[in-house]
Amino acid sequence: MPNPAEVFAAVAVVLAAAVATVAARTRDPVRQAVVLSALGLVLSVLFLLVQAPDVALSQLAVGAAITPLLILLTVRAIRRRAAQETEAPDSGKNPEGGRGSGGGG
Repeated sequence: MPNPAEVFAAVAVVLAAAVATVAARTRDPVRQAVVLSALGLVLSVLFLLVQAPDVALSQLAVGAAITPLLILLTVRAIRRRAAQETEAPDSGKNPEGGRGSGGGG
């Protein structure tokens, strides 16, 4: 009869591979951040099962929390900047070339 810890570890490895595949195939950055967070949780459990609690804690903090948060904040900033540019695309620009473009003299 197999050891229950080995069975859980095998299931965690398969689950980690499946979640990593989903993360790689996801196109939307917000969904990808959520899937990366789930991957971080699965990897944390895997590290706990192989008796590496320090690595599991680091993975939980960085892989499941900080990295997805940074991705979400970056996506938010990019979308805000794109929305501002579409609201006023010509703000501050003179269609005639601006000051100093003529033949001064």
